[in-house]
Amino acid sequence: MAGRLAIVPTPVGNLSDMSPRAVETLREASLVLAEDTRTSGVLLRHFGISTPMASHHKYNEHKPLDAILDRIAAGETIALVSDAGTPGISDPGFMLARECRRRGMVVETLPGPTAFVPALVSSGLPCDRFFFEGFLPPKKGRASRLQWLAELPSTFIIYESPLRTARALAELAEACGGTRPAAVAREISKVHETIHRGTLDELAGFFAVNQPKGEIVIVVAGKERPDAAGRRHRNKYRSDDTAGEPRDD
Repeated sequence: MAGRLAIVPTPVGNLSDMSPRAVETLREASLVLAEDTRTSGVLLRHFGISTPMASHHKYNEHKPLDAILDRIAAGETIALVSDAGTPGISDPGFMLARECRRRGMVVETLPGPTAFVPALVSSGLPCDRFFFEGFLPPKKGRASRLQWLAELPSTFIIYESPLRTARALAELAEACGGTRPAAVAREISKVHETIHRGTLDELAGFFAVNQPKGEIVIVVAGKERPDAAGRRHRNKYRSDDTAGEPRDD
């Protein structure tokens, strides 16, 4: 039987989001490569999965992958998980998947949770076209990247740490203009999930005095473009009764 690399999404919050297929794949695998074996160990124990684990994270994924690839070539299924969500989406996984494909090995990616999709859909912003930025550069190139994002005509999505959320919103307001509609989603699918909607100025002001906790996703409307008649347009975002402070749902 041919071996394969199985990329397995795991819940970003609620453990009930784990699919039966994901559980079955992890049980049948010979090895689970985990971003953090302690975090994934909790998940595996919850579902009664006893498959051995090994670390595979951003600090060691650059090391030679021959041992893993040899096991796949010998017919084993190696499963890859991250701490939460889909491996490869702002998480380790790309390098291993790329090397498997280069060698003609089967890469099976299961559908499943990722934080930015529910944040985007819940934001109330246009989601027919969008750009996923992930994490911004922490220092070098950050300002130029923000300016580039500000010119996008489509909605764009940023991951941010709670400690830098207020700063990021202030920088986005400067780059995009303070009246640009946006949303901040926190703790997607968890007990304390919230989403705040408003302008970038409103959101920056709110989070400057209300430091958030947990995982943060920032969704920002694209730049308005004039239509053929010269009118500026964007899908209606907020009704009049939402003006002022950001909405918290």
